[in-house]
Amino acid sequence: MRYGRPLLAAAALAVLTTGAAYTFGPDAAPARPKAAKSSAVPAETVGSTTSAPARCEVDARYPKRQLRGVWIATVKNIDWPSRTGLSPARQQAEYVKILDNAVKRRFNAVFVQVRPASDALYKSDLEPWSQYLTGTAGKDPGWDPLPFLVAEAHRRGLEFHAWFNPYRAAADGDLSKLPASHPARQHPEWIVKYGDLAYYNPGLPAVRDYVTKVVKDVVTRYDVDGVHFDDYFYPYPVPGAKFADGAAFARYGKGAKLADWRRANVDKLIAQVDKTVHEVRNSVKFGISPFGIWRNKAEDPTGSATGGMSAYDSIYADARHWIKKGTVDYVIPQLYWPREFKIADYDVLMPWWANEVKGTGVHLYVGQGLYRVGATDTAAWTRPGEMSSHLTRNRKYGQVSGDVYFSAKQLSTNPLGALDRVVKDHYGRPALLPLMKDRGGQAPAKPADVRLQGTALSWKSSPDARSYAVYRIASGKPGECATADARNLVAVVPAAAGDRQAFTATGGGTYLVTALDRLQNESAPSRT
Repeated sequence: MRYGRPLLAAAALAVLTTGAAYTFGPDAAPARPKAAKSSAVPAETVGSTTSAPARCEVDARYPKRQLRGVWIATVKNIDWPSRTGLSPARQQAEYVKILDNAVKRRFNAVFVQVRPASDALYKSDLEPWSQYLTGTAGKDPGWDPLPFLVAEAHRRGLEFHAWFNPYRAAADGDLSKLPASHPARQHPEWIVKYGDLAYYNPGLPAVRDYVTKVVKDVVTRYDVDGVHFDDYFYPYPVPGAKFADGAAFARYGKGAKLADWRRANVDKLIAQVDKTVHEVRNSVKFGISPFGIWRNKAEDPTGSATGGMSAYDSIYADARHWIKKGTVDYVIPQLYWPREFKIADYDVLMPWWANEVKGTGVHLYVGQGLYRVGATDTAAWTRPGEMSSHLTRNRKYGQVSGDVYFSAKQLSTNPLGALDRVVKDHYGRPALLPLMKDRGGQAPAKPADVRLQGTALSWKSSPDARSYAVYRIASGKPGECATADARNLVAVVPAAAGDRQAFTATGGGTYLVTALDRLQNESAPSRT
């Protein structure tokens, strides 16, 4: 997915699989965003979590809850840090700039790659320091970045998902470049060399246990909000190469077909990680960003009407299984193709995924290929409105709960002004994070003693509040539906230390303030 040049392997594979280029397609004109309203549908009540929902008219242009995230890739220094060998102060400054760009565009989540290749961008007793910090694998950078990365995200009201690659054992196939203490050198029996890289063998129970142990270590020691896996499971196929897992298959296959056994191995890891993460801290979310095509209709009548690579058949990743079994809290399929792209049409794939999660409780966020905007190999990506049209299309499907963009670099480059267009058309108001019932939490007590003195809005701090939502009703007459969508939402304010919280009001009317826990369960409102 995001290794070296993003999607390079996937692009090559699609050529092999379909006989057509992965990134080429017809000249698809972007749809012009239209306002969409839904009348008298259930809207979330901001009072007790046990109260019945109010019947309110909500405006789909202003969703109250919507995940807006960005991937921050560290592998090959794609996004952060910009190069190896930077001082801690320079690394910190670069990271803060990324977060500030995200907040400026009203994002509310970051997915930060903390383990690109069996290495660590945090202090670990299990794996060596990542070479992407200092340029040398195992070299101490002089500080532990992860507490800073998490704290700065939280300070800005951003949810922090720690992104792991489960099976990649090294940045290249030459294990002699790794420290002697590296797990790949300590356990050569775990390793399968394939193409130019080295992988942990997914068929070995010891590998599953080890990967789970690495994830558990981070969830135990750091205040992360989520654990995230990317799309690399069994490696993307390399022409002429064979993944040499025959010995493991002979030992553990138990009469299964090779492909089924491989998928089952991945399924076992996902279930094991899911169970472990939630045993350590139930509030931590676990999700995966699978390749955008599960299977094509040509391979399975229940698949999508597409013609690209099948993740189910090529990398043994069965996202449908994880969704049905509930071993993930969310999926972020990488739909890095434009609308009307014949091989992998966004307008075909997004509804297919929406149908897959329907009624399951698994959240669907769409992986958007922001890095593709401006690419001249596909006419649709040369149009500034293409990506905004994706989000307009999403409004028609209630199962779509947000979007995540690859990658952070484009937050500053803003290719073709496309991100400005997205913000203008879709992120005109802040948004709370979607609620996940199984992750628990409880709304804090509602804020007390809300005061408005001039432009100074303040209120007493609520115990256990991570942040506060501020609503402004210009008419001065809030009804029971005033907080049903984001039309009146003006800010989500991260909690600050002290007995009182503060916000600068920018207009007249009546203000409502609610308290939010770390999962953004929301209290009843208090008003000025």
